[in-house]
Amino acid sequence: MSDVAEIERSAEAPVLDIDPYAIDVLRDPYPFHRELREAGPIALIKPYSVYAVGRHVECAEVLTDHTRFTASAGIGIQDIRKPGAFRIPNRLLENDPPGHTAIRGTLTKYLSPIVIRRWREHFETEAARLAERLVDMGEFDGVTDLAETFVLKVFPEAVGVDLPRENILAIGEMRFNQSGPPNELYHRAMKRAQPYLEWFENSVQRKGVIKGSIAEMLFDAEDRGEFDEGIASNMVRSFVGGGTDSTITGIGHTLHLLARNPDQWAILRSDQTKVKSAFEEALRLETPFQVTYRTTVGEVSLSGVRLTPDTKVGVFLGAANRDPRKWADPDRFDVTRDTTGVHLGFGSGPHICIGQMIARLESEAILKALVKVADRLELAGEARFRPINQMRQLDSLPLRVKKS
Repeated sequence: MSDVAEIERSAEAPVLDIDPYAIDVLRDPYPFHRELREAGPIALIKPYSVYAVGRHVECAEVLTDHTRFTASAGIGIQDIRKPGAFRIPNRLLENDPPGHTAIRGTLTKYLSPIVIRRWREHFETEAARLAERLVDMGEFDGVTDLAETFVLKVFPEAVGVDLPRENILAIGEMRFNQSGPPNELYHRAMKRAQPYLEWFENSVQRKGVIKGSIAEMLFDAEDRGEFDEGIASNMVRSFVGGGTDSTITGIGHTLHLLARNPDQWAILRSDQTKVKSAFEEALRLETPFQVTYRTTVGEVSLSGVRLTPDTKVGVFLGAANRDPRKWADPDRFDVTRDTTGVHLGFGSGPHICIGQMIARLESEAILKALVKVADRLELAGEARFRPINQMRQLDSLPLRVKKS
């Protein structure tokens, strides 16, 4: 059957009159995710006139097929090509092949497994120091005292950008709220970030990066003509945004799930090789980046549903990662479950997260360090979530540990 014939035979998308960016939905997105999956392979979200996919198969297809679903209109809900929403695109994330392929290929040389493995010893040393200190405290916050402290110590040193805590957290909150509609969260985050915008712009330029770092190597590569002018700064900006908040959030979710499931903590205590799968399973179950967007290229069809041209498609990664069509008992946290390369927590297709090896190395270092010295991990209070348009993020995670 030809593409035209398939489109002509396709049905219209069902309509959901739900706001995915309402505060109550952001705090607990899973009822919405279930309704989205059950509505069909794709639905129209009425408040914003955008499509949404929540099943694993369709989410992977939209992320993978750039000929029908482009990233060039922006990975947020706004179409950055249009008046009033225009901004300079992220040259890695908001760029389709072949242009994207060329940039990513060059970038991969500077983020090779060999380069990243050199950081392991330093990550493990810092993780061991922090874990010992936290266990001696007995009670601590898993977000501020562990995840943020560790990531904002080792990541800037590795990549080569100075990232003061208050500055980068404000910038991150702005960036990930900008991906959603201009709601109250968006405006509040923009206001909070205003004092740090000049600092952030300067920090991702050549004069702001650390000598001998990967960031400086990217600027050197640009000087040699390996990148077009302006790409190096654009890439460093991407590293800062994607390499801090997402990893902090993923580690926080892993700790939260382990504290709520002592049997799973016991498995890690008896077999530390399961630390890697614990992090992957946490990314599946509590996906940090909940949604990303593509835009239809012309009139296309997806799983028998006709889609209008030039329309945004929200890919709800958090919904796909709990799709019962893909996972047995999808709401259960199981550190023995093999999800690496299958869950969509790092995305899929040509834009799959280029920094995933760094995130995995950071999480493995700090989680192993804690498992080695803490016999028990439990909640010391109620975890609080911070509503952010694009992310599922913990705000506070009171934990209690008992030393081995």
